[in-house]
Amino acid sequence: QQGVGRPSVYHAVVVIFLEFFAWGLLTTPMLTVLHETFSHHTFLMNGLIQGVKGFLSFLSAPLIGALSDAWGRKSFLLLTVFFTCAPIPLMRISPWWYFAMISVSGIFSVTFSVIFAYVADVTQEHERITAYGLVSATFAASLVTSPAIGAYLSASYGDNLVVIVATLVAVVDICFILIAVPESLPEKMRPASWGASISWEQADPFASLKKVRKDSTVLPICMTVFLSYLPEAGQYSSFFLYLRQIIGFGSASIAAFIAVVGILSIVAQTVFLGILMRSIGNKNTVLLGLGFQILQLAWYGFGSQSWMMWAAGAVAAMSSITFPAISALVSRNAESDQQGVVQGIITGIRGLCNGLGPALYGFIFFLFHVELNELPPDQASGKKAMQDPIDERAIIPGPPFLIGACIVLLAFLVALFIPEHSKASSTRKHGNSISGTLSNNLYRSSEEDIEPLLQDSSV
Repeated sequence: QQGVGRPSVYHAVVVIFLEFFAWGLLTTPMLTVLHETFSHHTFLMNGLIQGVKGFLSFLSAPLIGALSDAWGRKSFLLLTVFFTCAPIPLMRISPWWYFAMISVSGIFSVTFSVIFAYVADVTQEHERITAYGLVSATFAASLVTSPAIGAYLSASYGDNLVVIVATLVAVVDICFILIAVPESLPEKMRPASWGASISWEQADPFASLKKVRKDSTVLPICMTVFLSYLPEAGQYSSFFLYLRQIIGFGSASIAAFIAVVGILSIVAQTVFLGILMRSIGNKNTVLLGLGFQILQLAWYGFGSQSWMMWAAGAVAAMSSITFPAISALVSRNAESDQQGVVQGIITGIRGLCNGLGPALYGFIFFLFHVELNELPPDQASGKKAMQDPIDERAIIPGPPFLIGACIVLLAFLVALFIPEHSKASSTRKHGNSISGTLSNNLYRSSEEDIEPLLQDSSV
């Protein structure tokens, strides 16, 4: 076995950190290149590019996951990281090829899927939640630190140096996988023929979604995830461009905004999440997070001053508790032998939103004629640039965010129908007439309704 030491969670953590650190460095140069390349309909083109990438990732994730079960994780870690980072040097060589490669790279931009499979290989079931939390925290840490470093290098030495540094970080990540990362999938776990165990049903990204409707418990959770993450994915794709071009943030302000909101989000997920789960319960924590998300999106939509964006960013940090709370709710409402399958379905839905959300936001910006006329200055004089578009525009500067708030409101209403108690505990507590009868019926029907989920072991 090639690699350094035994396979561990720390190998996965380093791979994730380096990949997203490289992309985080490019936050400032990407905004500039995007506007220079698509001076007209900038938001629409950005949404289409990110939308194509996200949808291709959704389509390819099950197949790559199934292949990694046969060929091993290391080769697919190398493949996904290489093709995800391949567009980076093209930013200064040819912007058109850069954006084309970003779209096509969506086929392989599923590093998280392979990383989570790697972590599952090297951990026991009771260690998995902590390990996944470590991976997610590392992802957040890379995005907290890298935009500020990229903005500083861009202001001091120019965008070319930022692209070179990002490329070198990506190369280091690829070399780390080649040299240091050991294979996590034991040889005995692999089939004799690599294609023997891969069926079309395993590679079909829509197969799991079709099975969701057969489970009355998982269905409202999946609908909540879809309706809440769709606006969030669209927001991620366009918000920093929106801050710079419409509100007038400079590169340093954007980097500081990302860092502050990221740090507050980590605090919310590590401190407040545990307190809320113990005090008000799992379901109410989800509802509270959705409420914060509605407030945050509405504030973004109506806000026209920089202080409003900062205040809404603090609310956004609190809304970050939603998805961890939903993941915990899923684990409580699924049987022990369905955890991986149901979590995989939730991840697939988020991948679908990563394709649809950016395209939706770009199209709404286009419909409401929110366009960019000129690139505002990148220094403190950005305040002058902020006044022009807002004064000439209608009362609502950010219509996609308001529409997103309405979509999350639907998610809030759907979440009201999520059962509070776990399916396993309800089947054990037979007492008191109606609840016992319902839980017994649910348990009996689960054998017929949920069994197809169990067959999707590749998820």
